Amino acid sequence: MKLLSYLFGNKKEMIEDFKNRGAIIVDVRTPQEYTQGAIKGSKNIPLQSLNSKIDELRRLKKPVITCCASGMRSGSACSILKPHGIEVLNGGGWQSLSRRL
Repeated sequence: MKLLSYLFGNKKEMIEDFKNRGAIIVDVRTPQEYTQGAIKGSKNIPLQSLNSKIDELRRLKKPVITCCASGMRSGSACSILKPHGIEVLNGGGWQSLSRRL
Protein backbone atom coordinates (compact mmCIF):
# COMPACT_ATOMS: atom_id res chain seq x y z
CA MET A 1 0.00 0.00 0.00
CA LYS A 2 2.82 2.43 0.78
CA LEU A 3 4.29 1.74 -2.64
CA LEU A 4 1.01 2.78 -4.30
CA SER A 5 0.88 5.96 -2.19
CA TYR A 6 4.46 6.71 -3.19
CA LEU A 7 3.78 6.14 -6.88
CA PHE A 8 0.36 7.75 -7.15
CA GLY A 9 0.11 9.94 -4.07
CA ASN A 10 -2.44 9.80 -1.32
CA LYS A 11 -5.79 10.58 -2.97
CA LYS A 12 -7.18 12.24 0.16
CA GLU A 13 -4.15 14.55 0.34
CA MET A 14 -4.39 15.30 -3.38
CA ILE A 15 -8.08 16.17 -3.07
CA GLU A 16 -7.29 18.42 -0.10
CA ASP A 17 -4.53 20.16 -2.08
CA PHE A 18 -6.80 20.74 -5.07
CA LYS A 19 -9.59 21.97 -2.78
CA ASN A 20 -7.23 24.42 -1.04
CA ARG A 21 -6.31 25.84 -4.45
CA GLY A 22 -9.94 26.52 -5.39
CA ALA A 23 -10.59 23.46 -7.54
CA ILE A 24 -13.74 23.21 -9.58
CA ILE A 25 -15.70 19.99 -9.22
CA VAL A 26 -16.97 18.79 -12.57
CA ASP A 27 -19.61 16.06 -12.45
CA VAL A 28 -19.64 14.28 -15.81
CA ARG A 29 -22.86 12.28 -15.29
CA THR A 30 -25.98 12.90 -17.34
CA PRO A 31 -28.27 15.76 -16.29
CA GLN A 32 -30.84 13.18 -15.15
CA GLU A 33 -28.30 11.51 -12.85
CA TYR A 34 -27.07 14.89 -11.60
CA THR A 35 -30.56 16.05 -10.56
CA GLN A 36 -30.97 12.93 -8.41
CA GLY A 37 -28.08 14.05 -6.18
CA ALA A 38 -24.80 15.91 -6.55
CA ILE A 39 -22.06 17.73 -4.68
CA LYS A 40 -23.16 21.23 -3.77
CA GLY A 41 -21.46 23.79 -6.00
CA SER A 42 -20.33 21.25 -8.60
CA LYS A 43 -20.75 21.88 -12.33
CA ASN A 44 -22.60 19.32 -14.39
CA ILE A 45 -20.81 18.85 -17.70
CA PRO A 46 -21.82 15.48 -19.16
CA LEU A 47 -18.88 13.51 -20.53
CA GLN A 48 -20.34 13.72 -24.06
CA SER A 49 -20.26 17.57 -23.83
CA LEU A 50 -16.84 17.93 -22.21
CA ASN A 51 -14.90 18.62 -25.41
CA SER A 52 -17.03 21.71 -26.07
CA LYS A 53 -16.25 23.09 -22.59
CA ILE A 54 -12.46 22.70 -22.59
CA ASP A 55 -11.72 26.34 -23.44
CA GLU A 56 -14.13 27.51 -20.74
CA LEU A 57 -12.44 25.32 -18.11
CA ARG A 58 -8.97 26.37 -19.24
CA ARG A 59 -9.87 30.08 -18.91
CA LEU A 60 -10.82 29.57 -15.25
CA LYS A 61 -7.16 28.71 -14.50
CA LYS A 62 -8.16 26.46 -11.61
CA PRO A 63 -7.55 22.79 -10.99
CA VAL A 64 -10.43 20.45 -11.75
CA ILE A 65 -11.69 17.44 -9.80
CA THR A 66 -13.88 15.19 -11.92
CA CYS A 67 -16.53 12.85 -10.55
CA CYS A 68 -19.33 10.61 -11.79
CA ALA A 69 -21.23 7.61 -10.43
CA SER A 70 -18.34 5.14 -10.09
CA GLY A 71 -15.14 6.79 -11.29
CA MET A 72 -15.08 5.36 -14.81
CA ARG A 73 -16.46 8.36 -16.70
CA SER A 74 -14.53 10.77 -14.49
CA GLY A 75 -11.36 8.87 -15.42
CA SER A 76 -12.23 9.32 -19.09
CA ALA A 77 -12.82 13.02 -18.41
CA CYS A 78 -9.32 13.31 -16.95
CA SER A 79 -7.90 11.74 -20.10
CA ILE A 80 -9.73 14.33 -22.19
CA LEU A 81 -8.71 17.35 -20.08
CA LYS A 82 -5.02 16.62 -19.30
CA PRO A 83 -3.69 17.00 -22.86
CA HIS A 84 -5.23 20.49 -22.92
CA GLY A 85 -3.10 21.68 -20.00
CA ILE A 86 -5.83 21.44 -17.38
CA GLU A 87 -4.62 20.21 -14.01
CA VAL A 88 -7.12 17.48 -13.24
CA LEU A 89 -7.73 14.77 -10.66
CA ASN A 90 -10.16 11.87 -10.86
CA GLY A 91 -12.27 12.21 -7.72
CA GLY A 92 -14.11 8.98 -8.49
CA GLY A 93 -17.73 8.48 -7.49
CA TRP A 94 -19.50 11.65 -6.43
CA GLN A 95 -20.82 10.17 -3.19
CA SER A 96 -17.41 9.04 -1.94
CA LEU A 97 -15.86 12.32 -3.10
CA SER A 98 -18.47 14.33 -1.17
CA ARG A 99 -17.36 12.56 2.02
CA ARG A 100 -13.73 13.55 1.36
CA LEU A 101 -14.45 17.23 0.80
